[in-house]
Amino acid sequence: MLRTRTAFAAFVLAFAVSAPQVALRAQPAPQAAAPVPTPVPDSSLAGQYKSTDDPDALLSFYIEDGHLTVESFDMVPEELKTVSSTDFDLTGRKAKFHFAGDENGEYLSISGPSSGSSPNPPAVFRRIGPPVHHLFHDYVRTEAMIPMRDGVKLHIVLLKPADIATPLPFLIQRTPYGCDGASRAWFFRARPELARDGYLYVCGDIRGRFKSEGQFVMSRPMVADHKDPKSIDESTDTYDTVAWLLKNVPGNNGRAGFVGTSYPGFLAMAAGIDPHPAVKAISPQAPMIDVWMGDDFFHNGAFRQSYGYDYVYMMESSKEDTDVSYGKDADGKPVDGYDYFLKRGSFAQDVKQSDKPVLPTWKLFLDHPAYDSYWSSRGVEHWLTRVTVPTLSVGGYYDQEDMWGPQEEYEKLEPHDTSHENFLVLGPWRHGSWSSDARHLGNLQYGEPIGKEFREQIEAKFFAHYLKDAPDENKAGFDLEDTASFETGSNVWKRYRHFPPTDSKLTPLYLIGNNGEGGGELSWSESSSLAKTSYVSDPANPVPYRHRPIQPTYSEGSQWYNWLTEDQRFVTGRKDVAVWKLPVLTKDLTVTGEVIADIFASTTGTDGDLVVKLIDQYPDGDSDPAMRGYQLMTNAEIFRGRYLDGFGKAHAIKANSIREYKFSLHDVDHVFKAGHTIVVEVQSTWFPLYDRNPQTFVRNIMTAKPKDYKAETITVYSDTRHESNIEIPLVN
Repeated sequence: MLRTRTAFAAFVLAFAVSAPQVALRAQPAPQAAAPVPTPVPDSSLAGQYKSTDDPDALLSFYIEDGHLTVESFDMVPEELKTVSSTDFDLTGRKAKFHFAGDENGEYLSISGPSSGSSPNPPAVFRRIGPPVHHLFHDYVRTEAMIPMRDGVKLHIVLLKPADIATPLPFLIQRTPYGCDGASRAWFFRARPELARDGYLYVCGDIRGRFKSEGQFVMSRPMVADHKDPKSIDESTDTYDTVAWLLKNVPGNNGRAGFVGTSYPGFLAMAAGIDPHPAVKAISPQAPMIDVWMGDDFFHNGAFRQSYGYDYVYMMESSKEDTDVSYGKDADGKPVDGYDYFLKRGSFAQDVKQSDKPVLPTWKLFLDHPAYDSYWSSRGVEHWLTRVTVPTLSVGGYYDQEDMWGPQEEYEKLEPHDTSHENFLVLGPWRHGSWSSDARHLGNLQYGEPIGKEFREQIEAKFFAHYLKDAPDENKAGFDLEDTASFETGSNVWKRYRHFPPTDSKLTPLYLIGNNGEGGGELSWSESSSLAKTSYVSDPANPVPYRHRPIQPTYSEGSQWYNWLTEDQRFVTGRKDVAVWKLPVLTKDLTVTGEVIADIFASTTGTDGDLVVKLIDQYPDGDSDPAMRGYQLMTNAEIFRGRYLDGFGKAHAIKANSIREYKFSLHDVDHVFKAGHTIVVEVQSTWFPLYDRNPQTFVRNIMTAKPKDYKAETITVYSDTRHESNIEIPLVN
């Protein structure tokens, strides 16, 4: 949902380009002493400055109209207020700039506002040369309410570059997150490469959100009868939006493209279902394809409790976003989300103890825990039966919200791609972090700004190729044949004619038990004798999914964003986590494609979950001190046992019976380096990301009672009849 950038210190972005626009009213000037003349900035301050911490963070300063002005690649020029000959403020903002010199030459110190109880440390930049002036089109902002076929009017913001005379295509993002903040500065901050290329940019509020009329429906089903003039869904609203824009916005070239990340990614997909003829390209990025099967709210039947509670509370409490809080403890400290949800119990108790009525999607969770028509009608993959327009799907291997969607979209469209216009880009990104210029994600180092590379070399050229009028310098530059993926470990971009590549072969890595507790070894050969590993899973003491304390999902200081890259050693030593290890690798091992877990397990209960994690364990002597012994997840997923016989209806598991849990751990493109160790972990709780399974079968798990939650023993089997393994896509 949230977009971030690291072109320079985050507080500069936050207060330089996203501060609210305030209407000012003239007031009578009070009688005062003669003003002290403001000193004219010294021209010697002009120059381009680079961050000492981030080689891609560059700021340019120069004198314009007697004022010191700052800009960067994605920050429009902004005048600074002179405080002294060396100190400046962003007018009306909280960022402060201090220029000074030392034995190493000129440098700049930027101080931002305090965050929480502690002030942010100043960011330091050093001058590297003369200022660089970037191209910033003069986007003029207008608003409109446009009618849909059923009479409901939807709000849009249009940004039109006044300095471009030639006809331009539309670039459209429809969103539930509000368009009031859409402006010239915002566009260059959010999508600088596309803003610089020049488009008629349109931001549209969807039904029932912010300034649009109508009723908001979360992940509105794709059910409209397009022959019925009053039947609507997101596809018809998209169609009607394009039709109105073509007719009412002069200077367009008759083409439209759609882009969006997360929920707007789902809406970008809708533009490709029975599309308007003017739609020539779409890029659904981290789209929420199916929120039950593998995106926001459920994964293989397991309910994402904290996210399902937080996100729905935020989205459905009002027409605009509502903050979520877990409250304060007796000492006035924020309550840990782990304790918050553990105390409440089932999701029905979450709803009962909230300060809200039963919100629509909460009711959907409570009444329809299985995959029935209410959920399948929201599964966009069921409508992806042809490639109607060129489609660029984008996803992150470390996407904490919608890892499943982009890969599922690509896979469903690929058999129908007769014109070779179904494209896929995957990188080691969190949700939407390809908008960032960072060279790392948490402790995972890329070595290069792969988000910027994607935006410049693929995204911008994709839209230019399909939307721009010839001639255009970018039009011929789009050369992606099928898939681009950033291979971690080696840290290089790879291009494939298909994903997974044809030279990737699924190879089983067997879990050889130790006839006891704790786990055992991994082996490329199956077990020749009976072996098993057991652990006790206690719902009263579930395994946390990230380091505690756990904050509300989108709260200030939340650690939600990077949790998939957290060091797993914080839970590896628990007795309810079974661990298998391969001997230290003597040569590099490349895995590219889908990882499959195939685990044979029993439980003493009548229901239960299985969580499987594939981990790259770094050597204790790694050259990077931060990564010594680090356990980095490359793949992980959960499966809810009650759905072993099908997702449409829950069934009890026969106690002590051996069942096969075979499910996808999603795609990977990674090199396990020589000296590293491959680790597999199995557990049965992952809290509070997923609700606790009572491990006693109840008809509706959402309404489980305290007495239903029982500790049970889970056993994983490895023998000639039950070959528990992880199928890894090895590349020779």
